[in-house]
Amino acid sequence: MMNLFHEVSQDCSRITTEKYSTSFSSAIKLLHKDLRTPIFNIYGFVRFADEIVDSFHEHDKALLLAEFKKATYEAIDRRVSMNPILHSFQITVNEYKIDHALIEAFMYSMELDLGKRQYDRAGYEEYIYGSAEVVGLMCLYIFCSGDTEQYEQLKPSAKSLGAAFQKVNFLRDLRADFEGLDRVYFPGCDFSNFKEADKAAIEADIQRDFEHAYEGICKLPMKARFGVYVAYKYYLSLFHKIKKIQPQKIMQERVRIPDYGKFYILAKAGIRSQLNML
Repeated sequence: MMNLFHEVSQDCSRITTEKYSTSFSSAIKLLHKDLRTPIFNIYGFVRFADEIVDSFHEHDKALLLAEFKKATYEAIDRRVSMNPILHSFQITVNEYKIDHALIEAFMYSMELDLGKRQYDRAGYEEYIYGSAEVVGLMCLYIFCSGDTEQYEQLKPSAKSLGAAFQKVNFLRDLRADFEGLDRVYFPGCDFSNFKEADKAAIEADIQRDFEHAYEGICKLPMKARFGVYVAYKYYLSLFHKIKKIQPQKIMQERVRIPDYGKFYILAKAGIRSQLNML
């Protein structure tokens, strides 16, 4: 019966991913079937932690996050949890021997979101590492399936991809973060007077991340390459759309890629894959 509990728990992580992010869940389903469940397990864990700090305003978020962190490590140590999200996450952490330092860095960035509002350059880079780059590295453990040499080779590009995704999210969600959550992630920017030069500098940094990330995507194992490439192209398209928008307008609306745009990205990526052009 334990196998049934594993299955039900991992279904919860999959459903969490599908409900919170249709784009990521669609990309995950393009991975080889052997990789999908552990990636869903990672996303479910990350999503729940992020939800605590972003949404639970009527509750003691610091207490909830501390309890979630404690329960995470207990689940990993005991290899079981009655929280299905944490149970599925511990399965993946233990099976793929994911470095616990990555989990610690992620939880630290979530703790920063409880109170810190503005970042200098060093703090910004630390936050990006913990909130996004380590998630890419957790996924890379799955993609490399224990090949430590391959993991070390692809590690810098995986970090760049995670950073690019997070920074695009920051740009897309400027209004919600600044007005709704009183957060300013990008250092040295006055978002009450967000200027073209500020936006251009941020975009140049993101462009470098995307370019470096693509180098690693081309070297990923075949089981992972197509799904990761589609996620990359989706975020790159979102980024290109954001680049065309004036700074003032970014503070007024949340940029999206319509469903037909996502379908076009998928179809074009499929053609490139068939022609062995990834």
